[in-house]
Amino acid sequence: MMSEAYLTALPANAWNWGAVWRRNYLAWRKAAFASLLANLADPMIYLFGLGFGLRIMIGSVDGTPYIAFLAAGMVATTAMTSATFETIYAAFSRMHTQRMWEAILCTQLTLGDVILGELAWAATKAFLAGTAVMSVAAMLGYAALPSVLYVMPVVILTGLAFASLAMILTAVAPSYDYFVFYQTLVLTPMLFLSGVIFPVGQLPGVFRQLGQFLPLAHAVDLIRPAMLGRTAGGIGLHIGALCVYSVLPFFLSTALFRRRLMS
Repeated sequence: MMSEAYLTALPANAWNWGAVWRRNYLAWRKAAFASLLANLADPMIYLFGLGFGLRIMIGSVDGTPYIAFLAAGMVATTAMTSATFETIYAAFSRMHTQRMWEAILCTQLTLGDVILGELAWAATKAFLAGTAVMSVAAMLGYAALPSVLYVMPVVILTGLAFASLAMILTAVAPSYDYFVFYQTLVLTPMLFLSGVIFPVGQLPGVFRQLGQFLPLAHAVDLIRPAMLGRTAGGIGLHIGALCVYSVLPFFLSTALFRRRLMS
């Protein structure tokens, strides 16, 4: 009985989620410019503050100017934070405060359709923010321009992975107050363990091993070589890991939301 009830909560088909995505897009486009500027603020501060400041002391990393090394990490980080914040704040608000999900579930859409639409929208926000940072880096000469075509799908997949992970927290959090723990205890340490600001090889052995399992590290290992015009190693492994981080949390969050909203 439980398995049958859970199956009814999964996406009904391959296109229903588009209605949720479109609804979020129509609401967002009214403040699109301000939203993009807000998403660019933090990565630009890191890029110019750390990039130009530490460049004087560091010089280069593996033959690459430090600011170019950092720019690639900022693209992945921007995708992570944009997708996460869209999920834990905006999606949580639509589900918990505005009770919009309950209204949507009175239509032909299933819970899985709603969650998938929210994940797709969060990945879209990550794509827009990550591409904006990458475009700035390319205009400043810190990224190979043709690499944009290779990095774009990775940015989308990165956003989807982090949105899916954050959806688990959204499913169980009683209020907004709990999200600060995720930001402080998960996202911030991940920033330093994934090779965003400095090479992973500088870390002690235990932390270096831990970093290999983090989704941000896989995103950085795909994005940085492409932006620097180099060949990435272990492409299949990195893409596969991001796909796992995208798919498994989706099914878990669907089960958790079903218990929260439909039991």
